[in-house]
Amino acid sequence: MNGYLRRLQPVTDLRTVVKAGLGGAVAISLVAMMSEASGVSWLMAPFGATCVLLFSVPISPLSQPVNVVGGHFVSTLIGLVVLMALPVTWWSMAIGVGLAIAVMAALRVTHPPAGADPLVVMMAGAGFDYLIFPTLLGSLALVLVAVLVHRIAPVTPYPVKT
Repeated sequence: MNGYLRRLQPVTDLRTVVKAGLGGAVAISLVAMMSEASGVSWLMAPFGATCVLLFSVPISPLSQPVNVVGGHFVSTLIGLVVLMALPVTWWSMAIGVGLAIAVMAALRVTHPPAGADPLVVMMAGAGFDYLIFPTLLGSLALVLVAVLVHRIAPVTPYPVKT
């Protein structure tokens, strides 16, 4: 049982914690304001989890721009294809999520929050425009905010340079 309760995440200083919380709030606020201004939704629920990764663990491979944008794009596309091909049932949603996980892994664009995209797409009965709004433009906006926020002290290298 000891291994289940051990926290492996390193201790983070207060400034970094506050910056992470404010970064997520600013990112979601900006995307929500863009939704209101344009009359088109730029938001989807998995973006909240994307912000956790972008602002709390920006050095993670799963937080890098190609993973955020690519993972959401691929997973949404898979959800749309499954929605077109199959009825919306528990098993078709499971197929959508499983395919999204496998394809993200194969393309090396794994982004855990994007694993929920097929569920969102299928439950909403979304159309292919969902690939642009909110998926592509919303995820790009979140990454842009992360790039800017991580230039504020304490500075964090984002995206990670290899």
